[in-house]
Formats: sequence, C-alpha cells, structure tokens
Amino acid sequence: MLELATLLADGRFHSGQRLAETLGVSRTAIWKQTRRLAELGLQVQSVRGRGYRLSQPLELLSREAIAEALEPQVAERLGPLHILAQTDSTNDFLAARLADPAARGAVCLAEYQHRGRGRRGRDWQSPFGRNLYLSLLWRFPCGPAAMQGLSLAIGTALIAALEQIGLQGAGLKWPNDILVDGSKLAGILIDMSGEAGGPTAAVIGVGINVAMPADAGRGIGQAWTDLRTRLGETVSRNRLAAGVLNHLVTAVREYEHTGLAGFQPAWQRHDLAHNRAVTVHLPQGEVAGQARGIDESGALIVEIEGRERRFSSGEISLRLNAE
Repeated sequence: MLELATLLADGRFHSGQRLAETLGVSRTAIWKQTRRLAELGLQVQSVRGRGYRLSQPLELLSREAIAEALEPQVAERLGPLHILAQTDSTNDFLAARLADPAARGAVCLAEYQHRGRGRRGRDWQSPFGRNLYLSLLWRFPCGPAAMQGLSLAIGTALIAALEQIGLQGAGLKWPNDILVDGSKLAGILIDMSGEAGGPTAAVIGVGINVAMPADAGRGIGQAWTDLRTRLGETVSRNRLAAGVLNHLVTAVREYEHTGLAGFQPAWQRHDLAHNRAVTVHLPQGEVAGQARGIDESGALIVEIEGRERRFSSGEISLRLNAE
C-alpha cells in the first residue's frame, strides 16, 4: 500500500495497468489498494481512460530528508529512526521497546495511526500522510515525581519549533495543548515508566495538524486548525519533523539539568490561561476560578473564592472561559 501511495504522491494520473506492472500485482489488487488508501483518509480519484490520482500531491515521510535537516549535535544523540506506514500509535510502538538499552533516543513517525491517543484516552484523528505523528523515547536519571512538569517544557519547545517555520500567535493551554485563536493545532502525550528513585523512561508523543482533511476534521470534538490554514502554504512534514526533533532533544537535555525551572519564563510568555477565568473539570465535578500560572512542579494554580488551589494534570482538564 505504501508503494502505491509513493507512486501516486505526485498528484498526477497513473494508469491502472502501469501501476499494476510496476508493483507486480493485478489491476484488481490496485483497485483494492486504492480503496484502502481512501479508508485511511486519502482522496483517490479514478477516471476511466486516465487511471488514478490523489486529489492533492502527497509528501511522504523520508528518513533521509529528516536526517539531512537535523542539527549535528541532535543527530548524534538520537537512536534508531523508525518511519512506519501505519501503526496503532507511535507512543505504543516505542513503549514496546522500553526494555531495549539501545532504544534511548529512538524516534517513531507514522503516516497513519489506527489508534492515535490524546490525553485521558481520547482519540487523536490521524489521517494518512497529512499531519505529523511523532514520538521520542528518552531516559531520565530522576524518578517520575520529578517529571511532572515535562509536558509543559515540551510545550515550550514545540512553540519554538512552530515559530521557526513562521507561525505566529500560538499559545499554550495547560497542560499539553497548543492553540491558535482558540483552535487546537497540536497536542502532547507523555507515557512514563520508572522506579520512584529513578531512572524514568519517557515516551514523548507529539501530534501536529499540518493539512487536516475536512472529512477527518469532522471527527474532532473541538475547534481545530492546521498549519496550512495558518501559514497559507503547504508545510514540508519532513522539515517540520526535523525542526521538532531539534527542539525536543535540546529541551529534554536541558530538563535533565534544570527541571521545569529553565522553561518557566517561556511558559509564562505563552500561557493562555494566565489571569483568565477558567473551569477545572475534576472526576468528582468542576470548580471555577482565576488561573494564576503554574508552580515549580508544573501544577496549575487557580484562585477560588480568594484562596489558591493547585491542580496536577492527572485525570483533570481545563476549560478557558469566554473573556
């Protein structure tokens, strides 16, 4: 299937007969593969006498293109770079390799996720070849308790990577969302495993909407946006992946030395909730108040009836109330 997508990636018509000959399969098999690509979110056009084409050209992920755009000091600290046509989720792929000592710095990218995950078990819409689904495995010497602020640090790194390609106006919604004008552009999911005294293995998952098809977007239960809309042009997913990795590796190495403290100024500059009315959704109900930033561990500070309360991410969520 990936071979067929590669042949169709230029957006031009290709005859079914030529595709079948190139791939060494029957024309019926080509037709079945085009149906499968359509199920994964690609719009495949079929015209009698002309063949098949994608409605839009497609840039597939390339190990070579990503490696070429990595900063040398980042490339030397990364482990294996896995690029998959499809997987359950990139986080799950790396989590299955936690026991492998050689997996430190391993990266997984996928064209499609069958069960892409957001925070609190929510689905992450993952159409084939249109967005960025990336995970990084990193081992930290400290225990999980010292890692509570990691998702906030990663958020500031993503903002920096997005600003590097020209995006303006992006902000951070505690604890793991990047929004533009109130619409979600990207999210972070971190899975951790470790002993209380350390070390801790963290699988850092990043999802960025690059060119979300409208059909797939209808399955998102909140306002969303993508880079194509915000920048008015097509963004290279390979260059974006390399830029994200450059900033992620720099961030995790700094976090090893400074913890969240080194990232708090950047978080404060981009904190969308600061001094705003918010509602905190808890398992047992919800509370409303005024957001007052974060503490040294990354907990959200909310002023409720004149008293400050702190909330860790866990199983709670935050809603920004209308201004």
